[in-house]
Amino acid sequence: MKRRQFIQTTLASSAFITAGGLSLTSCTKGSGKHLTILHTNDVHSHIDPFPATHAKNPNMGGVARRAALIEDIRSENPNTLLFDAGDIFQGTPYFNFYGGELEFKLMSMMNYDAATLGNHDFDNGIEGLYGQLPNAGFEFINANYDVSNTILDGHIKPYKVYLKDGIRIGVFGLGIELKDLVSKNLYKETVYQDPLEIATDISRVLKEEEKCDLVVCLSHLGYSYESEKISDLKLAKNTKHIDLIIGGHTHTFLDKPTVVMNKADKQVLVNQVGCYGIFLGRIDFYFENGINESKAVSISV
Repeated sequence: MKRRQFIQTTLASSAFITAGGLSLTSCTKGSGKHLTILHTNDVHSHIDPFPATHAKNPNMGGVARRAALIEDIRSENPNTLLFDAGDIFQGTPYFNFYGGELEFKLMSMMNYDAATLGNHDFDNGIEGLYGQLPNAGFEFINANYDVSNTILDGHIKPYKVYLKDGIRIGVFGLGIELKDLVSKNLYKETVYQDPLEIATDISRVLKEEEKCDLVVCLSHLGYSYESEKISDLKLAKNTKHIDLIIGGHTHTFLDKPTVVMNKADKQVLVNQVGCYGIFLGRIDFYFENGINESKAVSISV
């Protein structure tokens, strides 16, 4: 596949801040500024592109192509952040042989800023995850897994605030309940806490106390369910201070972000880009005159 074709099929979505959409009235210091957020989810140890003979995704994906695309976008806008919404591990022999070392090292080379934890990131046990942390040159962020009684204590942050061109971006992470998805002997004393309660509190702290212009949730809860199970859509609807949810777990491909009205009757963007590194999500925020508004579109680069 030619590089131009790959880029056209790889970029999942973009949200442009224009008249008539998402109002972020706290952003009084970001006038005339441009922030790009790139994201992946559920890559599942897919390092190589799919073969040309693959029935569904011929020649698609691959770390080398993703890295080149990320480099191009960063050269276009240095105010760029790169995140992953979990399930980095499990899915190819690379994980079986190297236990996550290669995945973390390659993400570090691509300069990921942060990732949250997915259920499959515990597949080699909490010890296996801990053992690979020295290979991760990026932050792990999760607010609703209490790991204080495990060897991960002190290595997982509930949130982090990034500063890009004077814009404050608060990012926190949420994980799905591990029970019934992961054997207890793998996640051990990790305690799952209610993600809605945690998100309500953390997003308020980020918006009101940390004075963040943009609040982002890295979620491995899943996009939507027919049951009452918490999902990204329910999270967006039932909170007040989240501006963007970058999702994972359900392998949902969205050609543009879903817009959800929150408890404060403001718009929240919810995005997820399928799985296996086939797509790279892109969302562009433009801060001007103290008010930001958005229009979600699908674009090719």
